[in-house]
Amino acid sequence: MTEAEIYKLYKGVYLPSSLHPPECLKYYEEFAFCKDDILIVTYPKSGTSWMQEIVPLIVSGGDPASVETLPTWKRIPCLEAQKPSSTFHFKRPSPRMFATHFQYNMMPSSFFEVKPKVIYLMRNPKDVFTSSFHYHKMATYLVKPGPQSEFFRKFLDGRVIYGSWFDHVKGWLNAEDKECIMYISYEELIMDLKASVTRIAQFLEKPLDAEVIEKIADQCLFKNMKKNKSSNYSMIPANLFDETKSKFLRKGIAGDWKNQLTAAEAEHFDAVYKDKMKDVKYKFVWD
Repeated sequence: MTEAEIYKLYKGVYLPSSLHPPECLKYYEEFAFCKDDILIVTYPKSGTSWMQEIVPLIVSGGDPASVETLPTWKRIPCLEAQKPSSTFHFKRPSPRMFATHFQYNMMPSSFFEVKPKVIYLMRNPKDVFTSSFHYHKMATYLVKPGPQSEFFRKFLDGRVIYGSWFDHVKGWLNAEDKECIMYISYEELIMDLKASVTRIAQFLEKPLDAEVIEKIADQCLFKNMKKNKSSNYSMIPANLFDETKSKFLRKGIAGDWKNQLTAAEAEHFDAVYKDKMKDVKYKFVWD
């Protein structure tokens, strides 16, 4: 199949057509947020699954059943990939938890009216590229990445699913009502997971004692998530993921781009990054 057959253009960004049929996007546009909703926002391959493990454990007070009885995509569903339903979301217990890969300017109107809590998770774009390159090899519903040099150009130009990493991050960093948004990075989770869990719990107004924080952090270690069948995507049909090409939960580290990019590619990436992010005041961990 051609790229035009696999992807669609929606509000200026490419989306996998099989995951986002018109009825799903219409439902998304008309979705009514509640004030106590929790929304995890990420550019793809920035640690979405990790946050989908952490947040339910915090909300449940550390109950492991919250991440062991429901697969990731059901415990915190991707909002823009849901089919129309009059009961699916409204029967979910409060606080409802959702995820999205959409840019800030693509959010439905009720989001701006209600202003739910948002956790915006970022990751070094070089590692995002690396993870995306491997993911495109194994995800059958995506266009194959082709040679690294080709995918590299597409990534930097934003000609990939969900658009430009630079536009995505800058859009959310420039969002209004920042008191409703918590910004955190993949690298911060790696550097101090317990401190990150504590900070997220405080933002969600779910104070937890040190023992519970310790248990949540242990449950959310990459090695333990890989063992959890509800979190490692082993229940996904084989026709969607070809894990002979790559694992969904692959390495869970920071800095793997050093094993992927050539010296020339890393230098070019840095030049593009410096230009596109020159007006951004936010201090990233990887800078």
